[in-house]
Amino acid sequence: MADEEAGDTERMEISTELPQTPQQLASCWDQQIDFYTIFLNYLAQVVPDIYFAEMDPDLEKQEESIQRSIFTPLEWYLFGEDPDICLEKLKHSGAFQLCGKVFKSGETTYSCRDCAIDPTCVLCMDCFQNSVHKNHRYKMHTSTGGGFCDCGDTEAWKTGPFCISHEPGRAGTTKENLRCPLNEEVIAQARKIFPSVIKYIVEMTIWEEEKELPPELQKREKNDRYYCVLFNDEHHSYDHVIYSLQRALDCELAEAQMHTTAIDKEGRRAVKAGAFAACQEAKEDIKSHSENVSQHPLHVEVLHSEVMAHQKFALRLGSWMNKIMSYSSDFRQIFCQACLREEPGSENPCLISRLMLWDAKLYKGARKILHELIFSSFFMEMEYKKFFAMEFVKYYKQLQKDYISDDHDRSISITALSVQMFTVPTLARHLIEEQNVISVITETLLEVLPEYLDRNNKFNFQGYSQDKLGRVYAVICDLKYILISKPTVWTERLRMQFLEGFRSFLKILTCMQGMEEIRRQVGQHIEVDPDWEAAIAIQMQLKNILLMFQEWCACDEELLLVAYKECHKAVMRCSTGFKSSSKTVIQLCGHTLETKSYKVSEDLVSIHLPLSRTLAGLHVRLSRLGAVSRLHEFVPFEDFQVEVLVEYPLRCLVLVAQVVAEMWRRNGLSLISQVFYYQDVKCREEMYDKDIIMLQIGASLMDPNKFLLLVLQRYELADAFNKTISIKDQDLVKQYNTLIEEMLQVLIYIVGERYVPGVGNVTKEEVTMREITHLLCIEPMPHSAIAKNLPENENNETGLENVINKVATFKKPGVSGHGVYELKDESLKDFNMYFYHYSKTQHSKAEHMQKKRRKQENKDEALPPPPPPEFCPAFSKAVNLLNCDIMMYILRTIFERAVDPDSNLWTEGMLQMAFHILALGLLEEKQQLQKSPEEEVTFDFYHKASRLGSSAMNAQNIQMLLEKLKGIPQLEGQKDMITWILQMFDTVKRLREKSCLIVATTSGSDSIKNDEITHDKEKAERKRKAEAARLHRQKIMAQMSALQKNFIETHKLMYDSTSEMSGKEDSIMEEESTPAVSDYSRIALGPKRGPSITEKEVLTCILCQEEQEVKIENNAMVLSACVQKSTALTQHRGKPIELSGGMYCLINVFLIEANLEEFDFFIQLFIHRKTLQIELFSLTCANGFNNFQISIFSENTEPLAQLLTLERWIQTVLARITGYNMKHAKGENPTIPVLFDQGMGDSTLEFHSILSYGVQSSLNYSNSIKEMVLLFATTIYRIGLKVPPDETDPRIPMMTWSTCAFTIQAIENLLGDEGKPLFGALQNRQVGTVLAFPSLYWDDAVDLQPSPVSSSYNHLYLFHLITMAHMLQILLTIDTDLPLAQIQEESEEARSASSFLAEVSQYTSGCIGCGIPGWYLWVSLKNGIIPYLRCAALFFHYLLGVTPPEELFTNAAEGEYNVLCSYLSLPTNLFLLFQKYWDTVRPLLQRWCTDPALLNCLKQKSTVVRYPRKRNSLIELPDDYSCLLNQASHFRCPRSADDERKHPVLCLFCGAILCSQNICCQEMVNGEEVGACIFHALHCGAGVCIFLKIRECRVVLVEGKARGCAYPAPYLDEYGETDPGLKRGNPLHLSRERYRKLHLVWQQHCIIEEIARSQETNQMLFGFNWQLL
Repeated sequence: MADEEAGDTERMEISTELPQTPQQLASCWDQQIDFYTIFLNYLAQVVPDIYFAEMDPDLEKQEESIQRSIFTPLEWYLFGEDPDICLEKLKHSGAFQLCGKVFKSGETTYSCRDCAIDPTCVLCMDCFQNSVHKNHRYKMHTSTGGGFCDCGDTEAWKTGPFCISHEPGRAGTTKENLRCPLNEEVIAQARKIFPSVIKYIVEMTIWEEEKELPPELQKREKNDRYYCVLFNDEHHSYDHVIYSLQRALDCELAEAQMHTTAIDKEGRRAVKAGAFAACQEAKEDIKSHSENVSQHPLHVEVLHSEVMAHQKFALRLGSWMNKIMSYSSDFRQIFCQACLREEPGSENPCLISRLMLWDAKLYKGARKILHELIFSSFFMEMEYKKFFAMEFVKYYKQLQKDYISDDHDRSISITALSVQMFTVPTLARHLIEEQNVISVITETLLEVLPEYLDRNNKFNFQGYSQDKLGRVYAVICDLKYILISKPTVWTERLRMQFLEGFRSFLKILTCMQGMEEIRRQVGQHIEVDPDWEAAIAIQMQLKNILLMFQEWCACDEELLLVAYKECHKAVMRCSTGFKSSSKTVIQLCGHTLETKSYKVSEDLVSIHLPLSRTLAGLHVRLSRLGAVSRLHEFVPFEDFQVEVLVEYPLRCLVLVAQVVAEMWRRNGLSLISQVFYYQDVKCREEMYDKDIIMLQIGASLMDPNKFLLLVLQRYELADAFNKTISIKDQDLVKQYNTLIEEMLQVLIYIVGERYVPGVGNVTKEEVTMREITHLLCIEPMPHSAIAKNLPENENNETGLENVINKVATFKKPGVSGHGVYELKDESLKDFNMYFYHYSKTQHSKAEHMQKKRRKQENKDEALPPPPPPEFCPAFSKAVNLLNCDIMMYILRTIFERAVDPDSNLWTEGMLQMAFHILALGLLEEKQQLQKSPEEEVTFDFYHKASRLGSSAMNAQNIQMLLEKLKGIPQLEGQKDMITWILQMFDTVKRLREKSCLIVATTSGSDSIKNDEITHDKEKAERKRKAEAARLHRQKIMAQMSALQKNFIETHKLMYDSTSEMSGKEDSIMEEESTPAVSDYSRIALGPKRGPSITEKEVLTCILCQEEQEVKIENNAMVLSACVQKSTALTQHRGKPIELSGGMYCLINVFLIEANLEEFDFFIQLFIHRKTLQIELFSLTCANGFNNFQISIFSENTEPLAQLLTLERWIQTVLARITGYNMKHAKGENPTIPVLFDQGMGDSTLEFHSILSYGVQSSLNYSNSIKEMVLLFATTIYRIGLKVPPDETDPRIPMMTWSTCAFTIQAIENLLGDEGKPLFGALQNRQVGTVLAFPSLYWDDAVDLQPSPVSSSYNHLYLFHLITMAHMLQILLTIDTDLPLAQIQEESEEARSASSFLAEVSQYTSGCIGCGIPGWYLWVSLKNGIIPYLRCAALFFHYLLGVTPPEELFTNAAEGEYNVLCSYLSLPTNLFLLFQKYWDTVRPLLQRWCTDPALLNCLKQKSTVVRYPRKRNSLIELPDDYSCLLNQASHFRCPRSADDERKHPVLCLFCGAILCSQNICCQEMVNGEEVGACIFHALHCGAGVCIFLKIRECRVVLVEGKARGCAYPAPYLDEYGETDPGLKRGNPLHLSRERYRKLHLVWQQHCIIEEIARSQETNQMLFGFNWQLL
């Protein structure tokens, strides 16, 4: 301590030597020649003092000292006057054209699909809201951090580059004041200051010495204070670091957590201060403890306190530079010049390069500030951005290698800045021309992947590191960025450098060509699946890059031909082994082929052939440009060797066929996965599709017979088409059949798939339309599913929106589900059953759907191919495959085998494909004949198909075989297709017979007519068969009916006795239920009460399936109930729930046989003094307990009515209650309820007087019912108070009645909210109440209950009393501030209301005004009391079973009040109640109105509950989701200044925005840590709540501390789909229907049910930790 004091004294002495004011210090510096030296001397003295207390700094004081001691003098020195005035002038001098906002992690970014040059061009929230792009097709995404707003960059946008804020010509900014008005003196000062400041920042940031400072900063005596500093890494988890710190430093958990949080945020933290030895010991301890939990020890250093101080200040100085540069372009340019200047005579690169090269060694906090410096300087000035990019490319290889060996995220690596430079079109061109950046990137790739090269110089990623390879993808991404914008103008240098880069890229493809070869496993299954993911992942990464290279090449014909030549050379170099190996000769139909001896099933094969596929892509582009004719100039015919080019893609397709045939099943799942991705939309464009194209190239350039011989040889099917073959092994037959099917399918694709621009005469739009058509032929699909199945281009676009409406119609979604597109009928003609992008499942589903549709339309089931588009000239010869000898031989062989009953080498699928090939051939010939004269058409498919197969006597041609196939029973499903083909034969034959084109066309129309006649005949035939089938069914049904009658006649006696019994039962049932409701009054209360309708109810237990009649003496058949706290009706959200309300019972319809415990059923009048809230309570339980009979009252009700007045009834009840209290008081003074003034009660009334008004023996409930009721009541007590069950607690009855009251009110509120009738729309979960007035009638050992007559008066008087109290409550809380409607005529009710209020105002000492019009009072009362009456009607209906009037079952809202009054025995003028009972009620009124609490409430005009109570609803949400995102972007955590990792969450109950899933806002509840949302839910929704995660557009439902689930958000895109996580990024708008549904989930108390259902269906091993939400 003494040392510290001495140090303080010393620091004070030093500071006294320095100039006192910033102006003095600035003038002192101005007198020095060498500013750098004097500045460092000053920092050496001041900085260690400011950053002395590193362990527990006072941040505010620290910042104040920095400003006063350093920054203010610097600013004085820079401006030469008061810096505040200067900076204010600069601030208002003009707007900058570039926004330059750097995105933090989690911030929302926007990209315009219409105007952005590429998807990397994004806007920040503010710029987007103020730009024209808001009304375009935009996308929203969440930033990973480190990006840059492109507002103001004219190269980033086709239109609208500026928002309103950054528009150059906007109001207040003229051309003169756009540049900041800096005078020459300030610029000169900046040239002196900036280099010194930058040099200090760089030197201290990259300083490596732990104990010493640079000599210039060693100006004071060195102290012995060190820090043990712990650095962040990505190897250790939070818990690992906390554990290591606790063990090593022996500190508390809270301290370790604080250190860990700071390390994660800033990147480093001093965890111990002291002498060097102590810090060194701590360092070793931390390392050793961290090695226990991870292979990598934590990175710990011991730094001298002054080194630490200067390094911290260097970063703070960087932030100051950021601020200063934001004021002026001149400042930025001076800064950039200083950073780029190389020191004369030094080998070191410039300062900015030194920082870049040191980036991977820096900690997180330092990186962020230095990257911000680069953003705010170089990236804001286009000229210097170019210089920075050149420095970046100069050291690109080293930077990427450092990043790959680093363990920090890419978002905080200097390499992440590449996207800011490489995507600028002019800058990318410049870097290609001047620095050959494509070669630099590709060479970097080759240099970082050498460990994965095998002895053949091919990549092999076995045992790869996923993290390291993931970092390599960043280099591949840079290649994509540099190629993303095609050049419009080609210079000679650009062409030369691009070709150089392309050759370099071909080296990578050469290493991939044939990589990871595999051999078929025979005998034994493979032991370990090889790693396959890395190779496929790289293929995915390269997909768009390969396409972009091809597009770049296609920009220029000369360039394309040279690139083709280079790629061809590379393919040939990889195929050297092809020529040298042994040959095999294959002969068929007089044709011979000599080819390499090779079998896919025995030799090595690879699925990776990027070189061959790139060549196929270039060939297609040559065809598109029409430059194939010039190909021989660059690649001579003798060197072309098409057989070699075709070989490897063919092997790949054979491998796929053999995998389908299960020949490779012993090779495990890795091969199946590779084959899946080979054909999947993510890879197929540059894998499967290109292999088909390469085979099409082969088919167009090779002799068709030789090509087919090669295909047969590679598919290993040459023997399968031998005439004499006979195979008995069924597995081998199945294998051969599958291979033949796969081969035929590929042949269909080669001749039929022409929807590639360059292969066929089609456009990109037509290709996309065809893809969509075939997807929708499977089933109607949502927009996202279609987009997912379409390949994306380099701009992540599929072209879907441009064409979808041409082929499909959109069907909007309902309250759930999503909108779908349905195919238009006119697009169905384009359906091709053998579409090459169908998977096996999709193929069969599409075929089934189309056949089903045709059957429904009463059409034939033939699905012939649609007429294909014409081949481009370069591919036109591919059609010759169809009519070559070997193709005819293959087709004829298949048909002959199908006709041969002994042959098993055929399947129906194989025949279908053969029919398809026949159809393709006939369609091709038909098209050619219709287009050209017959003598010019060389395609003679018809003649070849009509030839006999041999010269034998029984030889048949294809047409004869087809006729035979029609007669085979098992080919019934193919009959329509065979008929179609035979008709096509006739059509082509007729076209052939005509010699003139005109006649040919007329003949074509004739043939079409003939086709139609045939079609009509077939239709008639089908109709005849359907009619015959119907008559046959009728005949069978008549026979069955006759047999039944015969059986009944035979057993007549038995049937007679049965019918008699059933008749008797029916009549008995009729008698029981005869009291027709219409004959009696539908009144629920009082002596005129209608009958309760009892029906025999038999229920089935869901567990044991036993049936039982519901009776009170039987076992209980109960409904399972969910008891929960609720704030659905609260008017004061956030306040604790009182016992009198807020418990809701949700009853589910699961009937279970159970036992019940006894419970006191009784109703109590409960008056809450503070709010005069009078509620009716009862117990909700099983429906069917109310089936006791109430007989029709006799005439003796009148005398009882005269005797038992309201006053007498109250006295009697009070006497009984008083008696009970005295009985059970046990010596204590009993509490006697006082409702009247003293002296009003009749003392003659005694305890037993209540029994004189009619009693009967009590109902005998079964024990199981009593047990279950008690269980129900104690559950409410346990859930409501969160205490252990206690059957004796006096609060149990109160809570049970309260729950019933709240449940009834919730049901009524919900029905009113939905506009449904009171009784017509009740769910079965919302019914069933039980009540009796009761225990007041129990007398000693005798169980009694009131007789029906006395019971009716009990109910009537109770209800009337409570109604009058509630009327008073409504009138006392009436809102007089509302604008009055036009004056209505005074009615009797209005006059009664005025006089009653005048009376009441006497008791309230004038607290309520008398000037309110009577009609307004009456309207207010009527509106306020209807919800109460509705609740009462529900209650008494299920209590007494009296059928309500019909009007309450319909939506007749107009007459509802009168009907309710009639049902509840109330006068329509409710004030007549007071007149009737005035003498009895007046003392009560007086007592209630003079209550001090009430008078105080009325005087203060405090917030009271008004009636009708306002219906709660979820908060209002904006229509456009971007408004919510904007709201979230301005959210600041109340407890943390760091907004990088915030997850703003919106409470839909109250509108509060919370900081979710963050340690800063966690709270302690009952000793447990809970997140901000869970804590909020406990107060806002009693533990149940609905939240919207704003940045993810996800709704979450939570209940309690540990349960929750996701729920569809109410925001939909224009296609009716939600977008969780904003993955698709389409604009979202509020769906009122969905939001209404979410509101009903809350109001129906179904949140817990939804969570339970979700957890049942989505059971995860490691679920989400809801407690920390």
